[in-house]
Amino acid sequence: MKKFNINIHQDSFWYLIIYSGIIFIFVLLGSIPFYHYNSNLLEENKKIKNQIEEQKELRPIYANMLMIMKNEDLRVLPDPEKTSIHRGETGKFQDTLRMIAGQAGLTVVSIKPDLSTLAGSSTFLLHDVTLKGEFGNFRKMLIGLGSVSYLDRIEEISILQYPDSLALKMKIWIAIK
Repeated sequence: MKKFNINIHQDSFWYLIIYSGIIFIFVLLGSIPFYHYNSNLLEENKKIKNQIEEQKELRPIYANMLMIMKNEDLRVLPDPEKTSIHRGETGKFQDTLRMIAGQAGLTVVSIKPDLSTLAGSSTFLLHDVTLKGEFGNFRKMLIGLGSVSYLDRIEEISILQYPDSLALKMKIWIAIK
C-alpha cells in the first residue's frame, strides 16, 4: 500500500481550515432560522388541522341548531288578550293548570286557592301552586301559562331542591268577574 501524500503549503492549509470554518459557520447560522421557521409552520399546521377536525365534529350540531332556529314557533311566546272568568268558573283554572303541567312533564302536588282574596268585590283570586319535576320542564310550564288569557300575574316563584327532583312553588293571580 502506498501512502496518500498531499503536498500543501502550510499557510495554504491554515487558510483552507479558516475559510472552511467560516463557510461552516455561515451555513450553520443560515440553517438555524430556517429550522425555527419550519418548526413554527408545522405547529401552525397542527393547530389548523385540529380546528378543522373540531369543525367537522361540530357541523351536525350546528346544522341542528340552525334547523331549530328556523322553527319560529320556539321564538314566539303566547300573548293572548287579557280576559277574566266568572267567579263560579274558578275551578276551570285548576284543570287548565293540571293540563299544562302534564304537557310540560311536571307533577302537580297541590293547587290551593286563597279564598281570603276572593272576599268582597275583589277582581283577582290567588292560587298557591306546588309542582314537582325537572327544571327544564318548568320553562315549558311558564310558556304554557302565558297562553292562559285570564292569568293576571305570577307573584312569587320558589325553587326547592330535593334529592330526587325539584319542588316549584308559585303564587298565581287570576282575573275574575
